[in-house]
Amino acid sequence: MPLDFEIATRTLDNGLRVVVQPDHRVPTVTVNIWVGVGSRHEVAGRTGFAHLFEHLMFQGSRNVASGEHFERLMAAGAQLNATTWFDRTNYFETVPTGALELALWLEADRHGHLLDAVTQENLDNQRDVVKEEKRQRYDNQPYGTALIDVYAAVFPEGHPYHHPAIGSMADLDAASLEDVHDFFRRYYAPDNTVLTLCGDVTAERGFELVERYFGDIDTSAQPPRPLVEALPPLQAPVRIDRREEVPNDRLYIGFRLPVDGTDEFLASSLAIDLLGGLTTSRLEQRLVRGERVANAVSVSAMGFVDGVSLGLVVVDVAEGEDPERVEELLVAELEAFADAGPDPEQLEALRAQCERSWLSSLADQDERADQISQHVLLHDDPQFVNHHLDRVLAVGPDAIRAAADRWLRGANRATVRYLATDAPTEEVA
Repeated sequence: MPLDFEIATRTLDNGLRVVVQPDHRVPTVTVNIWVGVGSRHEVAGRTGFAHLFEHLMFQGSRNVASGEHFERLMAAGAQLNATTWFDRTNYFETVPTGALELALWLEADRHGHLLDAVTQENLDNQRDVVKEEKRQRYDNQPYGTALIDVYAAVFPEGHPYHHPAIGSMADLDAASLEDVHDFFRRYYAPDNTVLTLCGDVTAERGFELVERYFGDIDTSAQPPRPLVEALPPLQAPVRIDRREEVPNDRLYIGFRLPVDGTDEFLASSLAIDLLGGLTTSRLEQRLVRGERVANAVSVSAMGFVDGVSLGLVVVDVAEGEDPERVEELLVAELEAFADAGPDPEQLEALRAQCERSWLSSLADQDERADQISQHVLLHDDPQFVNHHLDRVLAVGPDAIRAAADRWLRGANRATVRYLATDAPTEEVA
C-alpha cells in the first residue's frame, strides 16, 4: 500500500519549483533547497567551483553581512548546513515555525543577490578555507583519498564523475573573480532550483511566502548540457595500490551501475545489499565470520543521473591476512551470486530491512524534505517518498540476478588497495 504524505507543488513564474509537505506534529519547518549544480557540471581546469560556492553562500549577500546567515538563524533556534555532491548543491535549515519568514528572506537574499558580496578578498579567504578542509578531510586522514581514487579508477578521464567534489586546488588558485561570478550566474537561478518546505506550514501559506521572497528573482540558468552517453560495466579489472601509514590494509572495490531512477539500478542496489549489507550476506559470512580474513565489510550503491552510478564494497583486512587472497575470496562470492542469484530467505530479510530503514528515514522531517527536493530536481518526481518503497519491494530475484550478472562480476571491478607500510609509494595497474 503506497504511503500518503500530503505533497503540494507549484512552479513560480521565474521557474522556481516549490514543494510543500505539511506536517503539523511539531512546530518546526524545514527549508530545503537543491540547486542543479555539482562537480559533474564543472569542466577541466575549472573544478571545485560548486563546492566553493557552498562556502561563499554563507559569507554575505546584498543585505546580509558575512556570517550573519548562521548567526541569525541559530539565534532563532535553527539547525542548518549545506553540502555539495556530484549532481547538486543543497542548503537546508530547520527552524521554529515563527522563524520561517526569516529563513526564507535570508535564503532569497543569497540565492538572488550573492554576487554583491563576492569580492576578491572574500574569494581569496574562502579559497584558503577550502584548502584547509581538503588538508583535514582528505590529505591528513587515513584512507582520506580512497574515494578520489575510486572515482578515477571507475570513470574515465574527462567523464563528469571522474573528479571529486572537492576539486583541484590548482584550479581554484587559477580562477579569477570573473570566472567565479560567471559560474554563479550560469547555475544559481530559480529555474535550476527546487525549494521544499516540510513541516508546520500549510500549502497555501508556504506558496504565498515563497512567492513573496523569491518571486522577484528573475535570473535564468543557462541551458544544461546533454547527458553523456551511458557507460557499460568495466570489461577488465582495474587496480590502484596505495602504500601508506594506515591502521590496517583495506580494499575499496568499485563498480559501474545503471543510472539512478531506473528499475535496473534498484535491482543492482539490492544485489549489492544482498552481497554485503546483511549479517547473513555472502561477504559477511565468508570473509568475516567464516574465513575470518576481514574485520568488517560494508557496501553502498550511489545513484547518479549522468549515464552511470557507482557501487562500492569496502573490506577491512584482518591483521596478518594477505589482501590478494581476501580479494580472491570476494571475487568468488561475486561470481557465485551472479550465477545463482539471491537466496529467498535473504531476499525476504533484505526487504524487511529496506522497509524499516525507509520508514525510519521518512519519520525524520529533515530527511523527508531532502528526499523530496532530490527527486523533484533530478527526476521530476514529487511523489517519490510515497511510492519508492513499493518499487523496491516489487523487484524480484530474477531481476536482481540479471543485474549482478551484468554489473557485479569480478571482471567488472576497480580495486583501490590501501596497504599499511612506513614507506608511501603508489602503484597503478
